[in-house]
Amino acid sequence: MNILHDYWRSSASWRVRITLAIKGIDWQSNSHDLTGDEQRDRDYLTLNPQGFVPAWQEADGWTLAQSVAILEYLEERFPTPALLPPSARARAEVRSLVQTIACDIHPLNNLRVTRYLRTQWQADDARVSAWLCHWMHEGFIALEERALQQGSTRHLHGESLTLADVCLAPQLYNARRFGCPLDDFPTLVGIGAHLSSLTAFAETRPENHPGAPR
Repeated sequence: MNILHDYWRSSASWRVRITLAIKGIDWQSNSHDLTGDEQRDRDYLTLNPQGFVPAWQEADGWTLAQSVAILEYLEERFPTPALLPPSARARAEVRSLVQTIACDIHPLNNLRVTRYLRTQWQADDARVSAWLCHWMHEGFIALEERALQQGSTRHLHGESLTLADVCLAPQLYNARRFGCPLDDFPTLVGIGAHLSSLTAFAETRPENHPGAPR
């Protein structure tokens, strides 16, 4: 059985869960509580020396870390339904949107960064929230403009689901979780509303994860 090493509230893990649901791939969760540093356990570090989630482990033990690499691998191995468009330019555009979220926005608001702000810089909740919202706002400015340029109100790129949508939905969820205003981004909010109505996105939400608090 394929195993996804994840955490219920990890947005990078949620990207992978969405993709698995879209493609109908069987898997089971091995959850690691990031708040308890379970991702630093010796056994997990043997699989993924970086000690991050998610990691994708197949039945023969082969393991792949980094969410975007996992998404690309799943797209290549299970190409239907496609989450990258057919033309080289369109695929490059989707990958650019993915990296805007996964490389420029998300890393600045994950748990290890907020912990560092609190422990090394004595930032209180208000300052941590200000940090998170500032960097999300900066990233969303570019995404909103790019969404407007391509004209769709249902998807971040084109007229069908892509990996850009897979990455956008968890990032919008994070913004709401931290109370970041989204008034400046009506196009992104509209796209997010459409994505939330899709089964693969709704059923894999963090609160629906088996490891989520009940």
